[in-house]
Amino acid sequence: MKNNKLLVSLLLTGGFVSPIAQATDGYFSQGFGMKTNGMGGAGIALPQDSMAAATNPAGMAKVGNEADAGLLWFKPIRGAEVTGNLAPIPYDMNGTYDGNHRSNFFIPEFGYNRMMNPDMSLGVSVYGNGGMNTGYAISPFGPNVGINLSQLFIAPTWAMKINATHTIGVSVNLVYQMFSATGLGAFATMSSNSSALTDTRTDSSTGIGFRLGWTGEITPMVTLGATYQPRTEMGKFSKYAGLFANQGEFDIPANYGVGIAIKATPATTLAADYMAIQYGSIPSIANTLSAGGALGQPNGSGFGWTNVQVLKLGVSQIISDALTLRAGYNHSSQPIPASQAMFNILAPGVVQDHLTLGGSWNISKQNEVTLAYIHAFEKSVSGTNAIPASFGGGNVNLHMHQDSLGIAYSWKL
Repeated sequence: MKNNKLLVSLLLTGGFVSPIAQATDGYFSQGFGMKTNGMGGAGIALPQDSMAAATNPAGMAKVGNEADAGLLWFKPIRGAEVTGNLAPIPYDMNGTYDGNHRSNFFIPEFGYNRMMNPDMSLGVSVYGNGGMNTGYAISPFGPNVGINLSQLFIAPTWAMKINATHTIGVSVNLVYQMFSATGLGAFATMSSNSSALTDTRTDSSTGIGFRLGWTGEITPMVTLGATYQPRTEMGKFSKYAGLFANQGEFDIPANYGVGIAIKATPATTLAADYMAIQYGSIPSIANTLSAGGALGQPNGSGFGWTNVQVLKLGVSQIISDALTLRAGYNHSSQPIPASQAMFNILAPGVVQDHLTLGGSWNISKQNEVTLAYIHAFEKSVSGTNAIPASFGGGNVNLHMHQDSLGIAYSWKL
């Protein structure tokens, strides 16, 4: 009964998560769970806590009876510069713009796992899949411009050891997302429905998807893993039917990955993941500003993002029975082509390289505290002639860097 109350509390709390603003591997989080975050996000073949389902559902059968709760402080610094614009005053876009009207975010995460028998587990992971936020007091498009996108996943998960070395798992992803936009009146002539383009308050939508996973111990030292999540069809943002393609459609792209974990020594574990995120298959994300039709139409203009490939590397070192240290590196390909820089002033998710550090301290046999730090290095994308002639032409330079610090507490149940 006590554990059932804990599970219900996690689900209810997850349903009221505050808005999330992440822009790491595109707009997806670079990792899930503080232990995985400390290792560059690598975890497909290395489950370490009850957040494992967010990376690979199969890992939950190896976690044991555990609950985890964490909180990540996230601080993105983003902005843009515009030069060479020839639009007449008062619509001159030239200048340097600060997109940090809001720059501190707190992102909770929760996990719970229970072994139903030695070979099968049931659990749930609750996490922010990612998001994007900008807020410009003054922008190239006018005052008080910004967007806020957040995505919450609640993932009930079943996993089973099919033999001594191979494990499979599946998560049902219950997804809730929110979006709002302000100050986009400059795009009214480009919209198929200008009354549903901007300043219509926060809209939300829901969807159901799934993630599959497998892990296999190839040798006592080497474990492999694989995971796949197909495209998740979401309800439309009807309040923003004049902004997103196909009358407000904003589905979650398919993604897949493979990973390896190597027990180099009894105290040292190395991990590496490769992930691919199919942003290019979602029209509202992938359609280009120049080639697309009017905003909101099925072929309506979008942000012009391309597919992203991600490499995640991590190391875990046991220092003592009480202390484990971690480090990692995460590199993603660039989702934003330079030619699409203007519209992405609203969503400058350009960072590519991340350095991570972390550690866990066992305060008892049943309780553990984990810390993780993530730094996304400064990255710029310079779009020469990225502003269409209809806006006066010119160049756009996007830039962003980020810092995150998280803490989690684990209970062995």
